[in-house]
Amino acid sequence: MTKTLPGTRLPGYSSVRHDVGTALTGFLDAKEQTAPGAELRYLTSTLRGLLSGGKRLRSILCVCGWQAAGATGELTAAIRTAASLELFQVFALVHDDVMDDSDVRRGQPSAHRALATAYTDSGGPLGRAEAHGMGAAVLLGDLALVWSDELLHTAGLDPSRLAQVLPLVADMRSELMYGQLLDLQTTGRLTGDVETALHVIRYKTAKYTVERPLQIGAALAGATQPVLDACSAFGIPLGEAFQLRDDLLGVFGDPVATGKSILDDLREGKATVLMALAVQRASPTERMTLRGLVGRSDLDEDQAAQVRTILDSTGARQTVEEMITARRDAAFAALNKAPFPEAATAQLRQIALAATERQT
Repeated sequence: MTKTLPGTRLPGYSSVRHDVGTALTGFLDAKEQTAPGAELRYLTSTLRGLLSGGKRLRSILCVCGWQAAGATGELTAAIRTAASLELFQVFALVHDDVMDDSDVRRGQPSAHRALATAYTDSGGPLGRAEAHGMGAAVLLGDLALVWSDELLHTAGLDPSRLAQVLPLVADMRSELMYGQLLDLQTTGRLTGDVETALHVIRYKTAKYTVERPLQIGAALAGATQPVLDACSAFGIPLGEAFQLRDDLLGVFGDPVATGKSILDDLREGKATVLMALAVQRASPTERMTLRGLVGRSDLDEDQAAQVRTILDSTGARQTVEEMITARRDAAFAALNKAPFPEAATAQLRQIALAATERQT
């Protein structure tokens, strides 16, 4: 367990990751021991695999928010609350992969693919494998959502703190669903509408990944409104920068490092800021190439290379890099004004650098 924090230090990333992992393992162990039958392990084994990877960014930000509000002392409730965010993240990822029919997540088969394989490996008919995998993955995501709520409510928060946290959690969940809906509605529509693309990432990623986890952690410590507002001022631009970096890695990244294909976003026709800028600036011939290739489910690497060339030649890639830098600078400026302890400010500055310069 993480030890009580001195006033001038924050727990290291590895410490928070370890403690959140321990909390999740203990929770799932208890669930398996009290399950109606052994069949539940068919889902929990896949769930454990998904929980073993990832950056745990939301967990770290939740604990940072707790410290940003001036908290010191025992971290157990904060760690369990942070762990509940990881379960919610798995719910979101599993359902997102079902909607996008993605093959890979975190360097391993996506949940619906893994469950389809497990089904045939256990003797299930091959013709039913895909439908079974999709159905089982929906159940797995639903289970992660329900258990996220249970873990939060058993985190050990006193009633006044829980009452402050729950509205933020509800907002986070609703905002993510709205962002996912926007993503679903815009995917496959190749336009030069940068503002709509930015609107999508604000709700799908910025608020969900950075702002709300910080605020939830701060609320655990009874944060005042100025502290919550400072979390927003820092979190929104950093969250947007994080997603802009993700969009670049989704097309130009190293699949070995990112754990996902660099063809998926192009095959799905994701309406990213990167793509909107390219459409705006492309010549008629380049625009025709983009419209002919982006969104093709059978897009191959040679065709993807043609798209990447246009993303470079139009300056779209470079502009997104500049947007990332501008948003990171805005996050830093917000930190300079935030009423956070010095240690929390330093930790958040490190996170901002890591989140925007990452290659994974």
